[in-house]
Amino acid sequence: MKVIGIIPARFESTRFQGKPLIDIGGKTMIERVYNQTKHAASLHEVIVATDDQRIYDHVKSFAGNVIMTKNTHPSGTDRCAEVVAQLKGFDVAINIQGDEPFIDPQQIDLLVSCFSEPQTQIATLIRKIASQEDLEDFNKPKVVLNSKQEAIYFSRYPIPFLRGLEKSDWLTHVEYFNHIGIYGFQIDILRELTQLPVSKLEKAESLEQLRWIENGYKIKTALSNHLSDPIDTPEDLQHILKKYFS
Repeated sequence: MKVIGIIPARFESTRFQGKPLIDIGGKTMIERVYNQTKHAASLHEVIVATDDQRIYDHVKSFAGNVIMTKNTHPSGTDRCAEVVAQLKGFDVAINIQGDEPFIDPQQIDLLVSCFSEPQTQIATLIRKIASQEDLEDFNKPKVVLNSKQEAIYFSRYPIPFLRGLEKSDWLTHVEYFNHIGIYGFQIDILRELTQLPVSKLEKAESLEQLRWIENGYKIKTALSNHLSDPIDTPEDLQHILKKYFS
C-alpha cells in the first residue's frame, strides 16, 4: 500500500489571513507542519497543495515538495483530489491539516493503519472528551459511533442528548468523542467524493463529512489520545507561543 500525505494550504482565511506563513519560533507554520508530517513512517510522499504563489515559493525555499492547484476549490478535500489526479501510483491519500504545527507523526501512522482493512473507504481520528468545556464547544465537532467504530453522525452540538439529565452530568453517563480533523481516503473513493453535491446536513452543520455519510460512505475511526494545538485565530497563535516558546 502506497500512501501520500497532502497538506492543503490557503493564504486567504476569514479568521487569520496568511496563516501558513506566520512565524512560530523562527519557522513558519507550513514548514513546521511539513517537517512533522515527514516524520510519519507510513507516508511514502508528502506534498503541500496551495493556490498561492507566496506559499509555493516559501515551500520551495526549504526544499519542500509543493504543487500549485486551482483557486476555485471549496475545500481541502477537493484540493487533495487534484493532487492525486496529477500524481499516479498511490493507494491512499491522507489529508493533513495545515494549521497544526505540532501534529504528532504517530497520529498519521495511526490513521494509515485503518487501511490495513481492505474495506476501509474513509478514515479519521477521534478523541474522548474529558471536559465540560470541550463538550459544549461548538467549534469542536462531536462524533457518534456504531459498534464497528464507524462514524454514523457528526455534530457541533453534544450528541447523544441525554433526556432527563442535566448537561453537566452527561460526561459521567456516556462516552463522548471529539472529531480530530485529519482524513484518509482510498484514492478511488476520494475522486468519487468530490463529485457529490453539497448535502442538506452538511449545510446545516457546516461539516463536509456529513455529505459522505448521507451518500452511504463508511468512515472508519481510530482513537487518539494526543492533544493537538491547531491555530485558527491570532489568539491561538499567542497561546502557542506562550506554551512552547516563553
